[in-house]
Amino acid sequence: MADTIIVRVQSPDGMKKIASTKRDTATAFLKKVAKEFGLNSEFSVYLNRNKTEELLSQNKTLSLLKIKHGDMLYLVPSGSPSTSGEVMDTATPHTSSSLPPVSTASSSSSSSMIPRSFSAPQVQEDEIDQYLSKQDGKIYRNKDPQLCHHGSLGKCVHCVPLEPFDEDYLSHLDPPVKHMSFHAYLRKLTGGADKGKFAALENLSCKIKSGCEGHPPWPEGICTKCQPSALTLNRQKYRHVDNIMFENHTIADHFLDFWRKTGSQRMGYLYGRFTEKKDIPLGIRAEVAAIYEPPQNASQNSLELVDDPKAAAVDEIAAKLGLTKVGWIFSDLLSEDTRIGTVRYTRNNDSHYLSAEECITAGYFQNLHSNPCRLSRDGHFGSKFVTVVATGGPDNQVHFEGYQVSNQCMALVRDECLLPCKDAPELGYAKESSSEQYVPDVFFKDKDKFGNDVTFLARPLPVEYLIIDITTTFPKDPQYTFSSTQRFPIENRDIMGETQNFHSLATYLSQSTSTSFLEIVSDFHLLLFLVTNEVMPLRESIGLLLDAVRTSDEDLAQTWKKSEQWATIEQLCSTVGGQPSSSQGYGAMGGPSAPASSSAMWSCLHCTFMNQPGTEHCEMCSLPHS
Repeated sequence: MADTIIVRVQSPDGMKKIASTKRDTATAFLKKVAKEFGLNSEFSVYLNRNKTEELLSQNKTLSLLKIKHGDMLYLVPSGSPSTSGEVMDTATPHTSSSLPPVSTASSSSSSSMIPRSFSAPQVQEDEIDQYLSKQDGKIYRNKDPQLCHHGSLGKCVHCVPLEPFDEDYLSHLDPPVKHMSFHAYLRKLTGGADKGKFAALENLSCKIKSGCEGHPPWPEGICTKCQPSALTLNRQKYRHVDNIMFENHTIADHFLDFWRKTGSQRMGYLYGRFTEKKDIPLGIRAEVAAIYEPPQNASQNSLELVDDPKAAAVDEIAAKLGLTKVGWIFSDLLSEDTRIGTVRYTRNNDSHYLSAEECITAGYFQNLHSNPCRLSRDGHFGSKFVTVVATGGPDNQVHFEGYQVSNQCMALVRDECLLPCKDAPELGYAKESSSEQYVPDVFFKDKDKFGNDVTFLARPLPVEYLIIDITTTFPKDPQYTFSSTQRFPIENRDIMGETQNFHSLATYLSQSTSTSFLEIVSDFHLLLFLVTNEVMPLRESIGLLLDAVRTSDEDLAQTWKKSEQWATIEQLCSTVGGQPSSSQGYGAMGGPSAPASSSAMWSCLHCTFMNQPGTEHCEMCSLPHS
């Protein structure tokens, strides 16, 4: 019994204890390791954590190899992505965080590599996240001529590079930055002596954990093992998006036209791309290239979204154009003086910036568009989906204000724990537990009349604890993903007499003065109509044109222009619009001239295949029946 020893073996899948004796040979010991770990393929065992001394299969005993009771060995399976420069962690995870066993952690070979202490799923992060994770991120400062007294190659406390999460630096920017960027927050988590070996982003859950068999299910029973923890709301110190920028004023003006002409509010989805925000260390900017307005019921004081049968097609077209859905926008405007075009300043410190109902809607959208993250065991953490409000500013002009809600708010909305207050838009209300649902206690901290910090139950809850503000800007030099100078009618605006059909398409083409076919078709709403119209949808054949618009390739656009599909579109447009002369719009595009016969000789595909007897015109395209 005195010869019995326990040898610990650390692998990427965890640590196991191997019972052996001092007289066991290395060959016998390696067979025990293979059996214990269930390995059928080749593997290597090293004596040192830096994998410099391998334990080879031989007849020497463990005693001769100086392997003693309690020693730690390191197992590397065949084909492991680990390199000789990596270091395996020897510590076990904290029991309070319930993390799986430790795997390999990257060394200092790349400062941008973020080590992981758990078996995270393979996650395809967004391109901007992949790019920023490889950046140095440090804030480099020049030598101070008054405070630095060293040579040109030296560094001191006055000129040494700062970390991207340095709060003092961020607070002295112009304007000051209240929230560090998400990637700066990751660097803060993964910094220090341990290099973030135990860094993990946990998504909050307000639901009872399933699988607890020690008692009846809720409401008959609950225990500390399955009960969700109470939640204390804190103002989030980081944000996933640091700036929102519209490419040009035209995008916003076209969106506001609906309110200007009808007096009703409007909502739309923002399509664009995420890029680097260089003014903020490791910052992310949401660039808006277009706004899609889904079907909705609108009034002066309310908005109601209805089912959108074209939603999937819009996302598909945007993806082929290199765009993604980055957020949503809605208007909250009340006219003050129509003669000078001023609006009321209603959202301020005395009222609210986002109502509880709007926060819940924003949380719903953010949960739908979660942010892929490899540091989370769920494969996602937070969201980059932004909220923009078109409302009156202090100068009584239209302002665009950007927001997100915190990850805590996302969890409360996802688990249906947050309600709006009917008579106080600035207040939310944490639900109380019922027989159908257990809701953990939600608290927030505030100061009483004596200036002391006091904890309050979130019934009700000021929504300011849930909101993160984001600067919304327009560039000095406008950018144009869609270069058309003409305006094609925007979808779902029938209420104001703005419709999308082949008559409006013929009008659009005839009024166009450009000689560039690419410029004429480079309109987001026009491309949506070509793909989603019910007369002649081009969803399967428009890929080449979308590539031409995405890459600004005139030759590629001209190639698609010669297709049979565009010829049919031209024929339908000439039927609706009459016979445009060769010197105007449509003729100037180089398309075929209109047929000499009467427009009544033509029928659209909808009329041909879905004849509607008893009607003089097609309800889908306004063409006369043949």
